[in-house]
Amino acid sequence: MNSVYSVSQVNSYIKRMFEQDFLLNRISVKGEVSNCKYHRSGHIYFTLKDETGAIACVMFAGSRRGLAFQMKDGDKVVVTGTVDVYERDGRYQLYAREIVLEGSGLLYERFLALKAELEEMGMFASEYKQPIPSYVKKLGVVTAPTGAAVRDIQNIAYRRNPYIQLILYPALVQGEGAKESIAEGIETLDRLGLDAIIVGRGGGSIEDLWAFNEELVARAIFNCRTPVISAVGHETDTTIADFVADLRAPTPSAAAELAVADIRGILERIAGYSRRLHTASERSLAYWKDRVAAWQTRWNYLSPENQIREKRQRLLDLENRLQEYSGRILTENRHRLQLLIQRMNGLSPLNKLNQGFSYVEDVNGRNVTSVHQAQPGDELLIQVSDGCIRSTVHSVEEKIREQAVCEEA
Repeated sequence: MNSVYSVSQVNSYIKRMFEQDFLLNRISVKGEVSNCKYHRSGHIYFTLKDETGAIACVMFAGSRRGLAFQMKDGDKVVVTGTVDVYERDGRYQLYAREIVLEGSGLLYERFLALKAELEEMGMFASEYKQPIPSYVKKLGVVTAPTGAAVRDIQNIAYRRNPYIQLILYPALVQGEGAKESIAEGIETLDRLGLDAIIVGRGGGSIEDLWAFNEELVARAIFNCRTPVISAVGHETDTTIADFVADLRAPTPSAAAELAVADIRGILERIAGYSRRLHTASERSLAYWKDRVAAWQTRWNYLSPENQIREKRQRLLDLENRLQEYSGRILTENRHRLQLLIQRMNGLSPLNKLNQGFSYVEDVNGRNVTSVHQAQPGDELLIQVSDGCIRSTVHSVEEKIREQAVCEEA
């Protein structure tokens, strides 16, 4: 009995078969667009058909950058993507990554092939990109001598900087011999020692812009020692020259704005810098004036002359204070001396003698204050106010009256 499989198993098997097919992983299909619907999520659903068949297609929102035009029913297009199975419904469809109009499909394939080859060789690497000088004085232009591109570059360049020198190499930018003419123009201007070169032209179809997708032009830009700005077509147009150039501008007008500095803005910045410098100088001058004044004040305070004058004044103050203190101490001591003199005068024996008292002492100089200290025959000295009397004791009498008074009491 044959094996029995579920629907999901069959769909999964078919999906794996599609995924393993190398041709279906990267395929380009041409046909007419029908039932084209732009979903609000950003996805595009459409059918690609020819005289005998049709295939369902979808371009997810993340791949929309691969669509450079507004697609509609009836367009003849070449869709590049992957054929895969939507496993849930068991139907296959083309998942589009890039969509171009049919007339440019073959050229676009050549474009992708050359782009991949040059990228692999490293010609698009950022380390080879040269910076555009900030102030370009000599600007070379490789473009057609007639047309909007050269006029736009001239008008914008002279408006931004009237003193810039433009050197035009009149090149063929379309048709037979265009790639040789553009490459020769780049090499010629590179030998003139310019500051930068603009290579470009106005917009057009992929066939019109094809000269800028040639390897000869790409190598001329890559080998150019002068910084190159690519300005081919409109903002949505992209060429090989854009990837090789040191800087890509979306339009020739934008290239002129990127290459030529606005002298009015520079002059305004210089004026602003001048005003800021003037203001800063005034502030700095005022600051240093204040500092000098402070240093002058400090110098006046710390100068030797001022220090001497200060010390001299302090010495005079100390001298005055010393004199005042000495005078006060002297006055106090004099007052104390007077008090002591008065006290000494009150206790002086001489004053007592002057008042009629006398002082008695024996021959040994001892003061005799009692009758018991003297015996008959002792010699005594009697001190009086005007001299000394020598006497001999004849008899000693004790005071009986005081003793009797004491006994009665």
